[in-house]
Amino acid sequence: MINIFEANETNEMIENENLDVRTITMGISLLDCVDSNLDRLNHKIYDKITTMARNLVSTGEEIEAEFGVPIVNKRISVTPIALVGGAACKTPEDFVTIAQTLDRAAHDVHVNFLGGYSALVSKGMTKADEMLIRSIPMAMAKTELVCSSVNVGSTKTGINMDAVKLMGEIIKSTAAATKEKDCLGCAKLVVFCNAPDDNPFMAGAFHGVTEADAIINVGVSGPGVVKHALEKVRGESFEVLCETIKKTAFKVTRVGQLVAQEASRRLGVPFGIIDLSLAPTPAIGDSVSDILEEIGVESTGAPGTTAALALLNDQVKKGGVMASSYVGGLSGAFIPVSEDQGMINAVNRGSLCMEKLEAMTCVCSVGLDMIAIPGDTRSTTISGIIADEMAIGMVNQKTTAVRLIPAIGKKEGDVLEFGGLLGSAPIMPVNRFGCDAFVNRPGRIPAPVHSFKN
Repeated sequence: MINIFEANETNEMIENENLDVRTITMGISLLDCVDSNLDRLNHKIYDKITTMARNLVSTGEEIEAEFGVPIVNKRISVTPIALVGGAACKTPEDFVTIAQTLDRAAHDVHVNFLGGYSALVSKGMTKADEMLIRSIPMAMAKTELVCSSVNVGSTKTGINMDAVKLMGEIIKSTAAATKEKDCLGCAKLVVFCNAPDDNPFMAGAFHGVTEADAIINVGVSGPGVVKHALEKVRGESFEVLCETIKKTAFKVTRVGQLVAQEASRRLGVPFGIIDLSLAPTPAIGDSVSDILEEIGVESTGAPGTTAALALLNDQVKKGGVMASSYVGGLSGAFIPVSEDQGMINAVNRGSLCMEKLEAMTCVCSVGLDMIAIPGDTRSTTISGIIADEMAIGMVNQKTTAVRLIPAIGKKEGDVLEFGGLLGSAPIMPVNRFGCDAFVNRPGRIPAPVHSFKN
């Protein structure tokens, strides 16, 4: 039973420590919408989304009001569109019409974002996959709420280097297509290795083909809560530190479990997973970087940062799995630069660079996330950065991702302003030496030897 002390403690977390449910995400299968006629396909997609999700936002708002728990985003994820549109789409422009249909449906049901303009190409690309990927710059330019992802590698299959090379070009093209919006399209585009198919967080969310017809996934957050708890045990042993993080993660996850179960019951849609990732925002006091500095590093990026992040990530998971039987998604700690004021401060101080961020991704939830780079960065260099991050995921049997933003017309030291949850991003330097000969090799990097587990 929940006692009055726990209730008061949760209220304190919500009111003063930035605890929130970051998102309720409804996953919707579009496999039954497949049609060889493009107009019929778009009609079916629009009808299915607007029917299934018509009460999503209002239900989230009712739960917020009734339980006093902020639910920041209400979102939708759909089946990867390369699978849905393959029979009807003959050109990249055909796929763009689907993106526009998704955007219209998202606007009409009033969600914040819709994910699933995606392709899964870790071992090879179909014609439909390639057309969707080549349509991404135009799709991101012509939509507001649609997010895109491409999975180019996995521990089981290796890394599709043809897709990695193509994605370097696509990221550059997407930046150019949305340069009037501060290259915003790239903030809605992520490249994955080992992408989970039950991820409620954008931009990488899509509804996996192994999922039910519809599902409710919830992503909780709370770096401010963890930071506040650690302030009370400053200078204590590692044992006390770890116990404090686990207990805090348990409490945060229980709030998410309550919201998930209520949303599932009221919408009549099965509950999927809780993603208990510490997802920061630009708000002061809502930073993963601040937690690392509270653990003991002078500035994020200093020696000891990777170890502190590994400790944090592991204890968050250990605490969370005690609070819910269905923990999934990414679950751990996100380290996006633009969305975390503490990370921005560390970059500006000079303690945090691209190479240190890459080292940190070996032990955290995702990867190189929301990082702005000079607009004149070559596409092959972007592909090389993607390949490095995919290799980390492949070898370590974990999800890794890259969300880079080549800031057209800006150089190292400038700032890219997005506002809202996306924040602002200092333009970070990129290694000036090239990797063209490596990226231009065709084929794929084979799966590591530990992939053979069948």
